[in-house]
Amino acid sequence: MPDKQTMTTHAGIPVGDNQNSMTAGPNGPVLIQDFHLIEKLAHFNRERIPERVVHAKGAGAYGVFTLTKDVSSWTKAAFLSDIGKETSLFLRFSTVGGEKGSADAERDPRGFAVKFYTEEGNYDIVGNNTPVFFIRDPIKFPDFVHTQKRHPATNAKDANMVWDFWSQSPEALHQITTLFSDRGTPRSYRHMNGYGSHTFSWINAAGERFWVKYHFKTKQGIENFTADEAVKMAGIDPDHATRDLYASIEDGDHPAWRVCVQIMPETDAASYKFDPFDLTKVWNHSDYPLIEIGEMVLNRNPENYFAEVEQAAFTPANVVPGIGFSPDKMLQGRLFAYADAHRYRLGINHGHIPVNSPKATTARAYHRDGAMRTDGNGGSGPNYQPNSLGGPADNSEYNEPPLKIDGDAGRYNHRDGNDDYTQAGDLYRMMSADERSRLIANIAGSLKGADPQAQAVMAKHFNKADPEYGSKILTALGLSPANGDA
Repeated sequence: MPDKQTMTTHAGIPVGDNQNSMTAGPNGPVLIQDFHLIEKLAHFNRERIPERVVHAKGAGAYGVFTLTKDVSSWTKAAFLSDIGKETSLFLRFSTVGGEKGSADAERDPRGFAVKFYTEEGNYDIVGNNTPVFFIRDPIKFPDFVHTQKRHPATNAKDANMVWDFWSQSPEALHQITTLFSDRGTPRSYRHMNGYGSHTFSWINAAGERFWVKYHFKTKQGIENFTADEAVKMAGIDPDHATRDLYASIEDGDHPAWRVCVQIMPETDAASYKFDPFDLTKVWNHSDYPLIEIGEMVLNRNPENYFAEVEQAAFTPANVVPGIGFSPDKMLQGRLFAYADAHRYRLGINHGHIPVNSPKATTARAYHRDGAMRTDGNGGSGPNYQPNSLGGPADNSEYNEPPLKIDGDAGRYNHRDGNDDYTQAGDLYRMMSADERSRLIANIAGSLKGADPQAQAVMAKHFNKADPEYGSKILTALGLSPANGDA
């Protein structure tokens, strides 16, 4: 039996020589019977799994969530049941549009995905550092992402693809205003907020439903790069945010966020001034103020990036009793798309990977077989249900109350009757004069790479959000005021 220091193959066979291939004589050729060489080359060829289509570049860490407020009147979720209760978690930050080798400082939304290892299973909040998004209907998601990637002919990023799509998607204006503001280039992952973005359900012990939005407020303070600083940092250190997160935790400077929610009674949704399930809009804080419910602290780095960060899999479909979904169309699309992406990228048994497996409970399902099954595969137990052999069974105690829906099945134009300009204008008017100047410069710098038709249409959109917003964009682009007329 080899000692602990002797190198072995995957099968545990001791390796006698890891420096020289087996050859016919000192000058070769190489023999195919060198199974150690073949194993090394074959494994090397397969070391890269498909990168994420979006959120490819990321960093992550472990931490803990501590509940500081009684929320039992709104939800029966066990991990939210007792003040002072701690729940371990894993959080992955990411950029969105770029490839795995892209720079951390690029102008881009940032992913903010949290996996809570609760006693009732894993609960994932898969959000961003922005409270809104570019689109409200999931059928447009592949189209939108294609515009953020590379041109099919040139294989280069293409500003015209981006702005051509946005010019015909006015619902993107709120997120565009956020993206091209200072918050489009956070100084680090520690110095930005996170948001669940979607509307979710909280359900209490009495079966009452409440609508909820999540906010993670950085305790380090908001800090951003200017556009010039971001470009310089991308050249100096394209991994600056990844490095910063790891170093801060190693040094004992553990980043923390206040965890807050907005709560809306279920019946309010029907009479609210706009669709509260629209991902392109925020709920006014004057209507539904932030309620602080806990603190999240990151206190431990992964030991192996690939095993724990690259293979981390999040899906908003992972909810625990007391938490559910909403009619948010984008959320409904993501409930399928995220888990399906992991089935493709990591395999059907990705839930067995340690970073994705539940900690305080055991998964009891009838899934069997598939690539990379690493446990006993259910042993000799039944692989069907119902059965009379004592296998796990469903429990009606965990059924959600009915979700009220109404309307005829059809394809409805999501832009009809929607105000896509007011909140974008409100955001613009909230900014200081210096912030507005940087916003205009950032947008114009990108929009100049688009065709004149896209520029003209976008100018009209900005003008509808706020006349000053539109006129300053026109000036920065060197266009005449007529191009900004509604």
